[in-house]
Parts: sequence; structure tokens; C-alpha cells
Amino acid sequence: MAHPDDAELWAGGTLARLSRAGCTVTISVPEHPETVRNAEGAFAADLLGATFRSYAEPTVDTLRELLDAIRPEVVITHSLDDVHPDHRQVAHTLNAALPDVVISTGCPQRVYSSDTYNGLTSTGTVAAHTIVDVTASWDAKMRALAAHASQPIAEHFGPMAETLGRVWGGRIGVTYGENFVPLPVLGRLPASSTL
Repeated sequence: MAHPDDAELWAGGTLARLSRAGCTVTISVPEHPETVRNAEGAFAADLLGATFRSYAEPTVDTLRELLDAIRPEVVITHSLDDVHPDHRQVAHTLNAALPDVVISTGCPQRVYSSDTYNGLTSTGTVAAHTIVDVTASWDAKMRALAAHASQPIAEHFGPMAETLGRVWGGRIGVTYGENFVPLPVLGRLPASSTL
């Protein structure tokens, strides 16, 4: 993800759910120039049961090294046509780093893009695809999001997360959901319909 609060906002319920299921979860973002943002990110990751890892800057080389070191089975990133330029940069840089890493390590096996601001990209609405029921982990998501006290969580991001969570949850008949769209890895899409 591009910023210390992005994982919590777009995928926090899913990350908490995966952590509770025994999966190893790592949140990786470029190191933020404001040290308080990095500290908030580490605290929030801990609330989700995840490890926080920052790196120097999002270049193809740094993301290749990160992916090679972690060897994740699944990666969640931003949409390639996200409205935020930092989000797009990270997604495109990750996409450029994937071929070499996947060929050499076999990981990641699946890559998904997350939701974005009010479900809108620069080309339209985010497609409903892989909606995860995060009702049981919603409180953990919101606590982790609130840990980013330097950001406008209560007045902006929290209400948006609530709305998106209810919209996606309603699509599958649950209270809260998070939506992800698979991205091709070396021309292949995930065979699984779940993360």
C-alpha cells in the first residue's frame, strides 16, 4: 500500500480475519516522512495481528527485494487506475516488479486490488468481484483505522469505510464486507474466488 493507513482503510477487516485464521500478515508501505505516521502504522498493524514493514521508496528494485524476502502467497495493492496518484504509483510499480519475482520464486500466487475512495477509480466504479465477509473483524478494522490519529479518520475516512463496508456487505447478505478485484499475474487470474 502507499500510505500507513491504507491497509486498514481498504483491507483491515480482511487482514484481521486472515490473521485470526493463523495466516502471517505483513503490511508493507513506503516509509513516511512524518515519523508519527510510521508509528501509527506499526500500532495499527499490531491491532490487526499483522507485522508492519516500511521500505525506503516504491521502486521496482525495492518492491522486488521486498517480495523476494517475504514471498507472500497473496498480495493486496491499490487499483492500477486509483484516483490517488501515490496509490497508482505503488500499484504500477508493484505490477512492474511482479514478473521477475514470480518467475524466480513462484510468489505471489494471487494479487488483488482493493477498493478506493467511495468505490470510484479514474475509469469508473470498482467492480464487485471477491467480497469478503468482515463482519466479525469489523471492530478490529475500525480500531486499527482510528489508531491513525494524525489523519481525518472520524470526520472523513471512518464514515467512508462504514459506508463502503455496508455496501459490499449488503451485496453478499452480511453486515460488513470488503471487495477485491484480481489482477493478472503473468497473464493468469486466480482460480480461487476467495483470497
